[in-house]
Amino acid sequence: MARSGFVALAGRSNVGKSALLNRLVGAKVAITAAAPQTTRTRVQGVLTRPDAQIIFIDTPGIHDPRHRLGERMVAQAREALKDADVILAVFDASVPLTEEDRLTGSLIRQAGKPAVAALNKIDKIDRVNRDEAEARRREVRDLAPFSSVVPVSATRGGGIDGLIEALVALVPEGPQYFPPDMVTDQPEQFLVREFIREQAIALTREELPHSVAVEIEEFEERSADLVYIRATIHVERESHKKMLIGRGGRMLKEIGRRARAEIEALLGRRVYLDLWVKTSKDWRERDEMIRAFYPEHR
Repeated sequence: MARSGFVALAGRSNVGKSALLNRLVGAKVAITAAAPQTTRTRVQGVLTRPDAQIIFIDTPGIHDPRHRLGERMVAQAREALKDADVILAVFDASVPLTEEDRLTGSLIRQAGKPAVAALNKIDKIDRVNRDEAEARRREVRDLAPFSSVVPVSATRGGGIDGLIEALVALVPEGPQYFPPDMVTDQPEQFLVREFIREQAIALTREELPHSVAVEIEEFEERSADLVYIRATIHVERESHKKMLIGRGGRMLKEIGRRARAEIEALLGRRVYLDLWVKTSKDWRERDEMIRAFYPEHR
């Protein structure tokens, strides 16, 4: 019988979980950015092959929360570990282990599920420092009872086949949950929202990524080959609003240009993207706004 099951990705912020998820399923189902805590919801990606189907759950990064949104994100990550059949822990091979890495190991031990560790960003360690990579591998093995520790590169694809084999061996036998051509269960509007947020984060770098949320206010097919999308980018301060709009609106236009290219590739149609920016003070501390922007955070 074929195997199928749910695999939760776990790890601290900025270890490359979302990039690894995209590589594993062979499609962009989660946004990536250099800023920590980019993933705010449980994103599911699906890998199907003749002998197995794995449903990956990309969770928010394990971190010390500083606001209500952060608390909900960490709670969601913990729940995902409890619900999964297998846990895929992701660590950054290019830097020493952190307290958050150790917390990840502790949560995996508490979950009591079969687990595999991916030592990501192995491409950043040159041949001279292979001893460092082996030392990091031993450190990770000591964090939790992993069945294997697999060095990988999410950006270049190294080690991915071996990682998939290690996971397939652990998921239970059972029928497929999703059609074979499905790579994510997320609706189009969710991905559109995330593609806009990704570009806002990328273009503002570290200045305001954590306070950015995107709300889709209108999503309408105007013709067979044109979709009209009106979206509002919410920030917490008036100065952030000015930054996102930019001089003469240039920043907002560039965000829209980049996001539109991603959205058109997703939808396979032309897109008219109508972007607005609004100041929503302290929205990350307001439960009603978190629920409005992120219905997944109940």
